Amino acid sequence: MSLLKGDRALPDGERAEGFFVTDRAGVLSLPVGVSKRRINWRYAGAVGGCHLLALLAFSPWFFSWTGLALAWFGIFVFGGLGINLCYHRLLSHRSFQCSLWLEHTLACFAVCCFEDAPARWVAIHRMHHHRADERPDPHSPLVSLFWSYMGWLFIENTDLNRIIAYDRYARDIIRDRFYAWLERAFVWVVLTSWLGYFAVGFLAGLALTGTLREAVQYGASIWLWGAIVRTVLVWHITWCGNSFPHLFGYRNYETKDNSRNNIIVAIITNGEGWHNNHHAEPGSASNQHHWWELDMTYMALKMLVRLGLAWNVQMPTRLSEVSASPLLGRRAGQ
Repeated sequence: MSLLKGDRALPDGERAEGFFVTDRAGVLSLPVGVSKRRINWRYAGAVGGCHLLALLAFSPWFFSWTGLALAWFGIFVFGGLGINLCYHRLLSHRSFQCSLWLEHTLACFAVCCFEDAPARWVAIHRMHHHRADERPDPHSPLVSLFWSYMGWLFIENTDLNRIIAYDRYARDIIRDRFYAWLERAFVWVVLTSWLGYFAVGFLAGLALTGTLREAVQYGASIWLWGAIVRTVLVWHITWCGNSFPHLFGYRNYETKDNSRNNIIVAIITNGEGWHNNHHAEPGSASNQHHWWELDMTYMALKMLVRLGLAWNVQMPTRLSEVSASPLLGRRAGQ
């Protein structure tokens, strides 16, 4: 199966094939700036260390129902609002506008996911869109599924560290003084948030139990589940969105990349799995091009609009190109 060219809606007959698997994994060479001999120890250490800490969740001493609830709630707040809504749809694609205080607040949520500072995240994502599934793409699964999922994080890629990459792909971000500060201090922001989880849990435990031992245990459970486990889960959710929808799924549009819509990934990522829709119209705030392609991140944005906190929302302009579904007989938007 060759890469599809052009940028138009697919005919019913092709989309009627439903969920399919591409056979192109492994056909692309590593980006030119990658050296297999140079391990990115900063990322390898952080990812490996957090995964080791997350294993403590199997110990009953670290468990609390409050911590578990905070982990799941944090996936939506930090991952959904921070990464999906802010880093991706707002900063990377400018698909809507909001007040600067809200933008910076959402960016802090994203920083707490430990997925790098805003300028680097945006630069890498815009580079991905510019050369999607071509050799310069930082994390194409056409190299390999593991490379796209997480392998690209652990090997140095000089193309991502050059000043020219920031200047070309994230100039608007780095010019913001707050984001320039986060570029230097984001690790300390993350560590401070982790300390905050423990401190709040410790104080709550002390107030509820009155004993130091129980307070430490409760604080540790809040920290482990609310910060560490949540961080690891958000990582894997993000990595799923980067990789699987370029190999598995159906296509509403012919695009110049291998993007696909993957319903399982869309559920896991709150709408980011409608990847072919997104690559067809990256500037749209909504990835929903059929009525059944639910986009929970866009629903959160609609709530902000109703509250008067967001405006100038960019919507898909090509819904009329998506023909009636061969399965359900409905047009997108009906």
